[in-house]
Amino acid sequence: MNFSKLLIDWYLSNQRELPWRKTKNPYYIWLSEIMLQQTRVAQGLPYYLRFTEEFPTVFDLAEASEEKVLKLWQGLGYYSRARNLHFTAKYVAEELKGEFPNTYKELKKLKGVGDYTASAIASICFNEPVAVVDGNVYRVLSRVFGIDTPIHSTEGIKEFKALAEKLIDKEQPSAYNQAIMEFGALHCKPKNPYCISCPFQQNCEAFQQGKINELPIKLKKTKVLTKYFNYLVLLKGDQTIIQQRKGNGIWRNLYQFPLVESDKNLAEADFLTHPEVKKLLQEDFKKVNLFNKKSIKHVLSHRKLMVKFWLVQVEEFPEAFSHNDFETISTADIHSYPVPVLIEKFIENFNFTK
Repeated sequence: MNFSKLLIDWYLSNQRELPWRKTKNPYYIWLSEIMLQQTRVAQGLPYYLRFTEEFPTVFDLAEASEEKVLKLWQGLGYYSRARNLHFTAKYVAEELKGEFPNTYKELKKLKGVGDYTASAIASICFNEPVAVVDGNVYRVLSRVFGIDTPIHSTEGIKEFKALAEKLIDKEQPSAYNQAIMEFGALHCKPKNPYCISCPFQQNCEAFQQGKINELPIKLKKTKVLTKYFNYLVLLKGDQTIIQQRKGNGIWRNLYQFPLVESDKNLAEADFLTHPEVKKLLQEDFKKVNLFNKKSIKHVLSHRKLMVKFWLVQVEEFPEAFSHNDFETISTADIHSYPVPVLIEKFIENFNFTK
């Protein structure tokens, strides 16, 4: 079986028309690859178009504020990607005079660029024969070659990378890498793959042994913890209170309403007696209403958040919110701040102008 030839032949007949496939400019390839990490093309494409329109060069991205970058990224998730993107843009613009490294080894030194992204940029832009290995590649190789080594295990990472390097078409590394990613995304899908029309059907170990749904083997996931979030939406005329998240969490530097975490779901009768709520509000409020009677479930990689938004009407903002951690803003300006997607959805559903 000539694996690479069959794969590239399939690709030439089935590839999607995507904007980053019309260029070899490493800035655009880098941008697309960072955005598509753990993200479907359909979701990432509008963001790619938005970023390339707003920041047509790496210098434009480097000169932007982090807040602006996070705002444009809002809703795409995994915000560390956006922060690394901005950091690397500044490094390339200022230290490398706008020229991206042209080898896998040097590309991998850039912040936010790992093995997969460095391989993709090096092969697509500079024709270096280094193989990409991502979720799509794991799935295709494990099924076709019947590999039951768990992916993301130390042994599995080495085994799949070695096989990928062995199979890559060294004369056409760009076409090969894009082909195997596209084949995994469109044809050898996680569920209901198109085995009936697969060019590898006769040689596919998983198909021949009836193991399509068993491969690839994944390590057990980390236990997901449930946390209870209570956002205090303080309302004083046309003003409200927000705060910027600090620390090293995934939402670092995004904005939110004042947050109280609880160890269980708070009913309306329990809210005002919660110690942290009492400490923040004292008695300085007119009325408190629960915006969503049923908690909003928001699932992150290792966290399940159960979220409630509490509307707190006040004549004056309580003393606790005069602290530097909190910022008083006009409700008309709330759309200009970068926020987590669950808060963005609340803002869309709540009419601040009424």
